[in-house]
Amino acid sequence: MKRSFFAFLFAIISLSLAAQESEEATSGDKAPDSKSGWSFGGVPVVAFDSDIGFKYGALVNLYDYGDGKRYPMYDHSIYLEWSRTTKGSGINQFTWDTDKLIPGIRSFLEVSYRTEQALDFYGFNGAQALYNSDFETDTTLEDLRNSYYYRHSRKLLRINADFQGKIIGNKFRWLLGVGYYDNVIDSVDIDAQNEGKTSYLLSRNSIYGLYVDEKIIPADQANGGGHTLLKAGLVYDTRDNEPNPFKGIWTEMQLHYVPSFLSTTKYGYSRYALTHRQYFTIIPDWMNVAYRLSFQGKLTGEMPFYMMPYLFNTAPQMTSDGVGGSKTVRGILRNRLVGEGIAYGNLELRGKVVKFNFLNQNWYIALSAFLDAGMVTQKFEYPATAAALTLPDSDVPVVDLNAKEVPHLGYGGGLHIVLNENFIVTVDFGFAAKKADGNTGLYIGLNFLY
Repeated sequence: MKRSFFAFLFAIISLSLAAQESEEATSGDKAPDSKSGWSFGGVPVVAFDSDIGFKYGALVNLYDYGDGKRYPMYDHSIYLEWSRTTKGSGINQFTWDTDKLIPGIRSFLEVSYRTEQALDFYGFNGAQALYNSDFETDTTLEDLRNSYYYRHSRKLLRINADFQGKIIGNKFRWLLGVGYYDNVIDSVDIDAQNEGKTSYLLSRNSIYGLYVDEKIIPADQANGGGHTLLKAGLVYDTRDNEPNPFKGIWTEMQLHYVPSFLSTTKYGYSRYALTHRQYFTIIPDWMNVAYRLSFQGKLTGEMPFYMMPYLFNTAPQMTSDGVGGSKTVRGILRNRLVGEGIAYGNLELRGKVVKFNFLNQNWYIALSAFLDAGMVTQKFEYPATAAALTLPDSDVPVVDLNAKEVPHLGYGGGLHIVLNENFIVTVDFGFAAKKADGNTGLYIGLNFLY
């Protein structure tokens, strides 16, 4: 399996090189900074994440450099992706990045439809939501065991429009945006998962079903809903290099208002998202250290349970799922930490170990070591009856209302193969500090985490 992952990663790099060589061949004697018009790039989508499985598909990225006077800055970037994973996730995405739609304003537009046949769900409030890995894997529990016990399905239609304008040059910017999130939530389709199995049938037990039956998740939230999100914020960005900065800061503040009259449910709320990233040089052009701190939570109103996991950043990664996994705390389970307020942080040491020229391209290989942490800062309010909930036909509890929330830690290291400073293949391997948060996580994808 690992061989196939790296074979596909090599295919990505090869196709990228081929596309670049093709562009250079058609540009004649023009210097690179005079490139103009449309540039086309299409590659396979290949990645691996132990939470979602092997990712496969295809993407196309189109760039319009206009008259070429601003190269490498572009007038338009159009991104299309179709991808699936072996654990039942799917992405169908269109994004458009341009500063020509509204002169002087950077516009980021997104339409995506994402499916999750088995989205991680462990309950709320971190330590209060007890995780029992044996219930997923113990073969002696023939009629009860369910590897999808801590899962539910989700279909998400997401439409976003974000706009940024200058306050002081490109460093200090304002942000305005609007988004629509249509969530369709249900239990995992066990019939589909059981199809073709002869030796063992998965049970229909799930913690999501238990929460719905016990009205911890209200009936009018159980199957999701659609919500319009209005946002405003500020961005301050002094990074010297976006793919792997060696100095500078990147700080953003967002305020969100989700009115009930623009939703399909009665729920409305407001929330904030504060994220600060800073980068330091240890050895010029060879070693650096980076950290990230983020605090996101509710200000007013009532937030439906299915909107709690979303984390918000500025474009291009505007939204991600909750704390835990490849994008936040590596090593612990995806969506392990869910509450009305969340804090997470990352500390990463990055060092280039070798630089070389291959196939007429500039490369470097870097290693990294990281420490990640996250915790719930605003708790979901469990009813007192939740303390009596147990795994099916057992006395093993699934909620501990007396558990104290402390930082949940993940740690590990990474390997990064970088082509021409911008194309970065990353392999991260993380360990959970506590068994209650998971075991290990392997993540193969693109780019540094932040």
